[in-house]
Amino acid sequence: MSLADEVFDRAVELRQRGETFVVATVVRVEPPTSARAGDKALITADSRLWGWVGGSCSEALVRREALVAIGDGQPRLVKIAPDQAPEHRPGVVAHVSTCPSAGSLDVFIDPQLPRPLLLVFGDTPAAHALVRLGATVGYRTCAVHPGAVRADFPEAEQVIGSLDLASARPNAATWAVVATMGHYDEDAIEALLPYELAYIGLIASRRRSATVLDVLAGRGMVGLERVRRAADSSVGGSQEEIALATLAEIVAARHVRQRSEAIALPAIATDPVCGMAVEVEHAMHVARLGEATYYFCGASCMDAFRRKGQPVSR
Repeated sequence: MSLADEVFDRAVELRQRGETFVVATVVRVEPPTSARAGDKALITADSRLWGWVGGSCSEALVRREALVAIGDGQPRLVKIAPDQAPEHRPGVVAHVSTCPSAGSLDVFIDPQLPRPLLLVFGDTPAAHALVRLGATVGYRTCAVHPGAVRADFPEAEQVIGSLDLASARPNAATWAVVATMGHYDEDAIEALLPYELAYIGLIASRRRSATVLDVLAGRGMVGLERVRRAADSSVGGSQEEIALATLAEIVAARHVRQRSEAIALPAIATDPVCGMAVEVEHAMHVARLGEATYYFCGASCMDAFRRKGQPVSR
């Protein structure tokens, strides 16, 4: 199996698990460089890298820009060359390469963000409308209703006929709405509370919502402060209008959440010999002088540093 095949297979696995990752593709090279046009790598949110986008002179920069792309969800072209000034403009990031080979390359960074899951309980007009609207705006949709079969919710990507949610794999990117209209509100929310979800919304009147929470408190359930009354602004509207207001609320909350979430960028040190950016965690060449620690892009720079006993200019 070729390295490219392994990268593609890994991408399928990550997508099936709902993980966020970046596809980095070398689109242009000017030799000498160890990368070739078409080389690919995957970078995950925890900074793991599979594949190949060049050696130490490019890997740390590509890894760091991949994490920035995961954070803002925007693709970018990363240009690494020895004869250019550092630059950041929309869609393009330029870095100076201090690699002794003096080669250059362009790498396209394409973040792959999993679609959020919209989990909808109920067999009501509002529930069906939520599933349809959620699919329209790009959510993965899962309809949950005891005894339901696939044909009952043709718009949903997944249908669960019980309150066992394990097959849906709810997580922090899941937005759940209980739209049962009083039929089994308490049981639906109880099924949701064990999971760390982005949102738990209950479509109900104020009085009904209070009653549901009181019942769940009586059952000894914890985490009830996570449950919110959905679509409060749509009181008196039709079922479809309530569904639309609920989804609008979810979309707005998701955008706020995305802006507030920051990816922790890896610590970067500067090679004291050549000035190259070196990722501290993955640095293979490290030297200590007194109480100071220095990181190097390669053995040649570390050897030059050791011969001098101190940082030397490029």
